[in-house]
Amino acid sequence: MKALLIGGTGFTGSYVAPRLQAAGYDVTCFVRPTSDRRHLPPNIRFIEGDNADVPRLTEAMRGQDVLVCVASIGFGHGPGIVQAARAAGIRRAVFVGTTAIFTTLAAKTKSVRAEAEKAIAESGLDWTLIRPTMIYGSPRDRNMIRLIRHLQRWPFVTVAGSGEHLQQPVFVDDVAAAVVDALRFDATIGRAYNISGAAPLTFNEVIGTVARVLGRRVRRIHIPVAPVVAMMRAVERTGLKLPFKSEQILRLNENKSFSHDEAARDFGFRPRSFEEGIRLEIESARHDSSDGRSV
Repeated sequence: MKALLIGGTGFTGSYVAPRLQAAGYDVTCFVRPTSDRRHLPPNIRFIEGDNADVPRLTEAMRGQDVLVCVASIGFGHGPGIVQAARAAGIRRAVFVGTTAIFTTLAAKTKSVRAEAEKAIAESGLDWTLIRPTMIYGSPRDRNMIRLIRHLQRWPFVTVAGSGEHLQQPVFVDDVAAAVVDALRFDATIGRAYNISGAAPLTFNEVIGTVARVLGRRVRRIHIPVAPVVAMMRAVERTGLKLPFKSEQILRLNENKSFSHDEAARDFGFRPRSFEEGIRLEIESARHDSSDGRSV
């Protein structure tokens, strides 16, 4: 069976690629010419192109049995990828979205993601949609590694808000396993699944767990959300880039816990605990540091 993987050079995609191979798929990755391919297995084939180029996508998909799209559908490429799959004659496809589509905020990408999900649902393909919560798991993530680095250096952390809103981060290899396992079961066709960590935690508990695994005593300093967001938005209007966006601060102050019961029922999804996952990420970061690589 041949599988075309879109987004394989990304954080999650680099975990999906070897799992597809282990499941017996002959994997080809559709990549930009400038993509960093170091994190992929050495025996994967590549086709170069851009996700906005529908004719090139169609050409890449011809002769493939399965499409696995891990690339973000929040940039407007979703409908074009669906169009290419239909034109190429692909039947089976798995797409990775995000639970961020359920945010109560007026996020800029929300309508784009909704349009992509609509195109997938109406595609006529044998599709499955996987919606992870916040993904973490190695120094390549853009979320937990920042918190780890901060707590390694400082004995305190500033939290905008109460820190009592729920999070449910999911380990990157658990997401990769869900993507590949979903292909194995006909029950997943035409269904969307929320994929989350083993159990919800408050942000305060997330901080406490990371600090405990690091062996650090950390003090939380809580500050009001509104003035922080107002200040950040003022800076953002100047065009200056901050380490965090005002939208991210607001997202920390809405509940982001999601049941994965349907995924457990239909294809046996069993994610690891946050403490187990964060231990693996910290070990990975320490290993990279010992090798002299920046983390």
